Amino acid sequence: MTTPPMPRSSTEIRAYLKDRLNQALRRPGMFGGETALRLLFDHLVYAEHQEQEWAQAMRTLESRGAFNSLGVTGAFRTILPAAGEDGVASVYAELAHDRGWLQADRTLTAGEYGSLRRELIAWTAHDRTLTEVQEALGPPSVLLGGTNPFYGKTLAYMTAQATEPIIFLHLWNGTSGSRETTWHPIYDEPVLLAIRFGKGAFADTFTFTPEGSRRRPGGTAA
Repeated sequence: MTTPPMPRSSTEIRAYLKDRLNQALRRPGMFGGETALRLLFDHLVYAEHQEQEWAQAMRTLESRGAFNSLGVTGAFRTILPAAGEDGVASVYAELAHDRGWLQADRTLTAGEYGSLRRELIAWTAHDRTLTEVQEALGPPSVLLGGTNPFYGKTLAYMTAQATEPIIFLHLWNGTSGSRETTWHPIYDEPVLLAIRFGKGAFADTFTFTPEGSRRRPGGTAA
C-alpha cells in the first residue's frame, strides 16, 4: 500500500502563493484579472496572519480614490482609457511590495532611482514609445501585462528598499477597429500615457504625457 504524501508545510504553502501572486501580477489577463489577484491576496493574507492589515490597506485604497464599487478597475476607468489589467495589477503590485512579497527581476541603484525621480516631469513633457522608454531606462524591475510588443503594459521601476515607492510607467495601445472586427493597433508599439508615483490621492499620483492628456476619459482624442 502506497503511503500518501505528507501535507505541505506552511512555509511551502506561503512560498507557493507568493510565486503564484507574482505570476498573476505579470500576466493578469491570463490569471483572471482583478478577481484572481484579490483571491490570491486573500489566501496569502490569511496564511500570513495579516487580515487586519489587509483590511486597513483596502480602506486606505478607497480613501485615496484607488478603489471603488468596481474595485481598482473602476478607479482606473476614470483616469486612463480602457482600464487595462496591467494598470490595475500595478496597484496590487504596490500592495505586494509593501509586504515584501513582490519579486523584482531587476532593481535600480539609489543613483538610478534618484535620477528617474528628478526627471519625471521632463519625461512626460513629450510623447514616448515603449522602445524609447526601454532604451532610456533599461529593463523594468517588473513588467506588468506581458511581452506582446503591440499591447499596452505597465513598467515598474524600484530599488531593493521596501520603503521607496515604485515608479510606474503606463503604456497603452488602442484599436482602430470595432468590437466586432479583428483588433488593429493604432500605433506600431505602445505609447506612454502617464507616469505614476507616490501614495497621495490616486488621481494626483499621475503625471500625463500630451497623448495621455488627450486619451483621458472625457479628453479630446480623435
